[in-house]
Amino acid sequence: MTTLVFRHRFEAPARMVWGICTDFGCLAQVCAPLIRFDDLPAGRVASGQDLTVGVRLVGILPPQPYRMRVVAFDDSAMTLQSEETGAGVRRWAHAITVQPRGAGQCDVTDRLDIDAGLLTPLVATWARIFFRHRHRGRLRLVAEALRSA
Repeated sequence: MTTLVFRHRFEAPARMVWGICTDFGCLAQVCAPLIRFDDLPAGRVASGQDLTVGVRLVGILPPQPYRMRVVAFDDSAMTLQSEETGAGVRRWAHAITVQPRGAGQCDVTDRLDIDAGLLTPLVATWARIFFRHRHRGRLRLVAEALRSA
C-alpha cells in the first residue's frame, strides 16, 4: 500500500471550493479527459452514498466497473472520506479536507491510500499525474465561480 498527500492553497472562500470538491458535475469536469465516468449521478456527494460507475481511462478505453462508497461526510467541517475499488485497484481510500485560511483563502488536502497489489507503484504514479491534472481543473472552476460571484 502507498499513501500520497496533496495540499493546495486556493485564493477563494473555503465554502466555494468545498462546493466544487463535492459536486459530481465538477468531478466529471476536472477529471476529463484523463478519466471519464459513465452513470455518475448529478448533484453533490451525500453521506452514505454507495454507487458503481463505469470508468474510462483516457476517455477511450472500455468502461470498467468502479465502486465509490462515501464512508464519512461532514458538510460543516468540510471533510469527506470515500472507499473506492475497481479498474484494477483493490483499494483507493480518499480523504478530502478543506480548511479556511482567512482573507478568502483555503487549503485543500487530498490523502490517498492506494492498494493495487503489484501494480501499486504504477497506480501511485498515475495518481500523481491525475491529481496534478485535477488540481488545474479545480483552479479553473474556482476562477469561473469567482468571476460569476
